[in-house]
Amino acid sequence: MITPRHQRCREQLLLALPAAMPGCIWVHACSVGEVNSVVPLIRRLLADGYRVHLTVVTRTGHAHARRLLNGHIGLSFLPWDLPGFMRLLVRRLQPALMLLTETEFWPGMLAACARRNIPVVGINSRISDRSFPRYYASRWLWQRWLRPVQCFLPQSEQDAQRLRALGLTARIHAVGNLKYDIAPPDVDTQALRQRLDPGGQRPLLLLASSHDDEEARVLRMLPHWRRQCPELLLVLVPRHPERFDHVAEQVLQQGERLHRWQQGQALAETDVVLVDAMGVLAQLYAVADVVIVGGSLVNIGGHNPLEAAVCGRGVLMGPHVQNFRAMVNELRNASAIILIRDDDELQAAVARLLQRPDELRQLHAHAFAFMQRQHGVLDAVMDQLQAYLPRTC
Repeated sequence: MITPRHQRCREQLLLALPAAMPGCIWVHACSVGEVNSVVPLIRRLLADGYRVHLTVVTRTGHAHARRLLNGHIGLSFLPWDLPGFMRLLVRRLQPALMLLTETEFWPGMLAACARRNIPVVGINSRISDRSFPRYYASRWLWQRWLRPVQCFLPQSEQDAQRLRALGLTARIHAVGNLKYDIAPPDVDTQALRQRLDPGGQRPLLLLASSHDDEEARVLRMLPHWRRQCPELLLVLVPRHPERFDHVAEQVLQQGERLHRWQQGQALAETDVVLVDAMGVLAQLYAVADVVIVGGSLVNIGGHNPLEAAVCGRGVLMGPHVQNFRAMVNELRNASAIILIRDDDELQAAVARLLQRPDELRQLHAHAFAFMQRQHGVLDAVMDQLQAYLPRTC
């Protein structure tokens, strides 16, 4: 039996080649976040009669794409970015168009597309605060490597300006962030709420996509919040599956009564629910009362707050939001997010929201209204792609 790890290795080394798909549209997305952003676009392309092959880098991204699009597209891991490997992959796939998400700029991939005159379009392109100085310092290299890209469709005008600062010859047109144009998950909220809280009355505090040290810090604040809200139920969703057992040990060491998601329905006396499964988080946003988005309390750069906003949930985030700076600023301007600077502010903010339900409802209402105003990015991307899409598939 071939495990996901072995499958990834085989496909990275091209010991297992994807099926040929002449005239397809090749989309490349790194991991779960990028896959989420391009799924609506892929579904639109499929509905318009195009065939699509998606390549990813991570196993979690592969599993997520398989769950969302299984049977409708070609799917494989991206091989190592060596000239011979990429030439072989392009010769095998025979794509008519390459769509490159965010900053997945692979020189070998781009050179292989250029050799076969395959147009390349960068979609949802962005250059983060942290990455831009490095890109700018080596811009003479990027001018050469990114020459095959005919058009960039960046997420924001700031990203467009950064791409222009590199001296690229491609057409650059900011259309907005595809991640904005998302639909809420199809979820039975009553059944989900019952699974977490059999009584259906406890306030749910969700720590989403958490990283090392974030769970421990939130667990230390839990007794304080419980003094104001004794029935509070904490739901932890670690970002990486390999940390599930470690987080479980932390909860037990704190003296909390733990329930793990894969055990089924939680018990009434549960203190903390650990979601030790993938693909559940988007649904949990729909039933959470207070949401903290992880990766922002530690210097990871944060995770996508729109996955909560599309469910009508405003969120709290820490100071490290550089991966989503423009998005966070827009949410802040819409009063749909609370940014905190340290643990003291986080503890006070959560306590305040638990004590003031009107303020919490207003935060969520602002998030819902913000997302209602974001529809149309997918249409704008499709309009820009018309010049590059093949006539037939």
